[in-house]
Amino acid sequence: MSRWSGMPRTTRWVVRVIRPFLQVFTRRDWSGADRLPTGGYVLAPNHLSHLDPFLISHFMVDHGIAPRFLAKDTLMTLPVGGRLLRGTEQIPVYRNTEGAAESLQAAVRAVEAGQVVTIYPEGTLTRDPDAWPMSGRTGAVRVALATGRPLVPMAQWGAQEILWPYSRRLRLLPRKTVRIRIGDPVDLSDLEGRPLTEDLLHEATDRLMDTLTTMLAEVRGELPTRPRLDVRTLEPPRTTYKRLEP
Repeated sequence: MSRWSGMPRTTRWVVRVIRPFLQVFTRRDWSGADRLPTGGYVLAPNHLSHLDPFLISHFMVDHGIAPRFLAKDTLMTLPVGGRLLRGTEQIPVYRNTEGAAESLQAAVRAVEAGQVVTIYPEGTLTRDPDAWPMSGRTGAVRVALATGRPLVPMAQWGAQEILWPYSRRLRLLPRKTVRIRIGDPVDLSDLEGRPLTEDLLHEATDRLMDTLTTMLAEVRGELPTRPRLDVRTLEPPRTTYKRLEP
């Protein structure tokens, strides 16, 4: 039986169209898949590029995991893209509205049903000038703590060489290497069973972002040179964020 057989029909169709393209235009340096738990869990990657969903999905599909992300609700209304997102069972997130809590409940239900849900803890593309992780929002740890399921960190590097954050300049050649590392689940055992206060959620999120930064530093062979940007105080991004262009 194909490892894709349990995925939605639309997902299988998208995989057959996009996966060959990614195989041609990227090299893959993946490790740590043996650390992936069984059953449902939250996968928490750093966010480098608008290409991240495709590159992370490539990793997931090749390991027999149906890609399922939290996606902006506005994307669900697009004529073609919205139909694909709904068909591949992505989860709409209503940011900065009362519906935001409901989208997390949908993620909780999916994880409890044994599915893997990918949640970018930063909630947006990094705006660090050197593409380091910023501070995180609490959604990923909230779902992990609510379900009691693992919170799995994923450090990825390489997508920004193809499409830099907030840039429109695509660089397919020469072929870039996409590096993905899976870490051990973040230890939240001391926080389980406690009320999900904002202080507790931020403490857990800081652990996650510290872990992602450490993992990414190992991949890059260097350390950040400035304090972590606070995602809550950033100005909305311009369409092209020229300061970040390499």
